[in-house]
Amino acid sequence: MIFAQNISIVGTTEQQYTAVSKECRSIYSSKLIDYGPSWRILRQASITDQLYIKAKRIRSIQEKQVNKVNEGIEGEFIALINYSIIALIQSELNTTDEPDIDNERAMALYDKKFNEIKELMFAKNHDYGEAWRDMRISSMTDLILVKLFRIKQIQENEGQTIISEGIESNFMDIANYAVFCLILLGEQTKN
Repeated sequence: MIFAQNISIVGTTEQQYTAVSKECRSIYSSKLIDYGPSWRILRQASITDQLYIKAKRIRSIQEKQVNKVNEGIEGEFIALINYSIIALIQSELNTTDEPDIDNERAMALYDKKFNEIKELMFAKNHDYGEAWRDMRISSMTDLILVKLFRIKQIQENEGQTIISEGIESNFMDIANYAVFCLILLGEQTKN
């Protein structure tokens, strides 16, 4: 599957964002069918490390301009979105020793968190005037990595910050940057 071909390039940012969110939701839903909500046992640090692996692979492919595993970076950006949402759900519910919710609840929580992420994006998009459209995908990848290092530091500080935004807002920003990257990749494919 080449994700970028599924994004509606015509239309507004909201239409493009919705196309990306539908694809991410579909993958999340399919994985729930395959694995159930097994991710409920993940501690936040483990999710952060999983996000780091995905972002690092994207950067490595961007720098080397070749990948030996026959999977593009689109799937990694989708994983960044979905794992960020999982991290937000885990922040709300806390970690368990075994899965404790059914697939229907897992989908409802996913939709709730993705909606919160989308609302944040539109608030920031209003203030920043869609500046992300003029950014390089590689720059957004770097910003995702910076956000991950910030999250790791906050986790090392046991969640305490003096002046900075907390972990949840960083996860939300990671998801939004990944959505932006998928939109831009889709636009590049169509040009």
